[in-house]
Amino acid sequence: MSSSSNKKHASTTTSSDQPAVPEPSFSERARTLMYLGRLGSLSTLSRKQPGFPFGSVMPYALDERGRPIFLISSMAMHTQNLKADPRASLFITQPAADGDPLGAARATLIGNILQVPEEEKASVRELYLARHENSRYWVDFADFSFFRMDILDVYYVGGFGVMGWVEADAYEYATPDPLSSSAPGILTHMNADHIDAMILLARTHSQLEATEATMTSVDRLGFHLRLKTTEGMKGIRINFPREVTNPGEIRTVLVEMVQQARQHVSAKP
Repeated sequence: MSSSSNKKHASTTTSSDQPAVPEPSFSERARTLMYLGRLGSLSTLSRKQPGFPFGSVMPYALDERGRPIFLISSMAMHTQNLKADPRASLFITQPAADGDPLGAARATLIGNILQVPEEEKASVRELYLARHENSRYWVDFADFSFFRMDILDVYYVGGFGVMGWVEADAYEYATPDPLSSSAPGILTHMNADHIDAMILLARTHSQLEATEATMTSVDRLGFHLRLKTTEGMKGIRINFPREVTNPGEIRTVLVEMVQQARQHVSAKP
């Protein structure tokens, strides 16, 4: 198992050989990714072709422990497969901020998927409809049932060279990043309007001269930049001077960081 899954913060090494900087643990990042997602690729074991995985797109919701909940018709191949063998995996990925899918975060959850007991159906139904309102039109049809994954293991990939196993307990007890819902808007704003500021921050924090900069992720502790330099594409992590919990705090902290960076540059002989 990855030791990073049990730590409050994981670390990363920058491309310029700077000391590693703290960032959210793999367990927190995997839980955040699952919280943000609504659709994954579910793979069950084929009943028709024993031993082979059968994958298709599957909407999901999460319970309070981060376990995926599915609403599946009895006519679906997945239902038939799960009735014969509950072992399955669910793959989730996030849209790539810079258009490179291999640089985007993704996670694979491995576990057993079982039908939700009748006494839990009402609470699970509420959770699922809060995530998928359109399902209200067929949720009570007799041929639809709720299923839930009991997670055995999680594999998280945060981008190029960032990957590791996360223990099921670490995933369960992790909480989504407080900026997760607002992160897409922050990335869009920064990449549309503040490229020069990101290039300046890359220069002062990592001594990298870039001609282009893209913010690929942001969390309560800092952000990642993908830089175009004369030596090729580089990825770096820059931390905030203090933890932030909402977009307003990010705006304040980034303004402070850019002002300090400008002062640092102007102070040089």
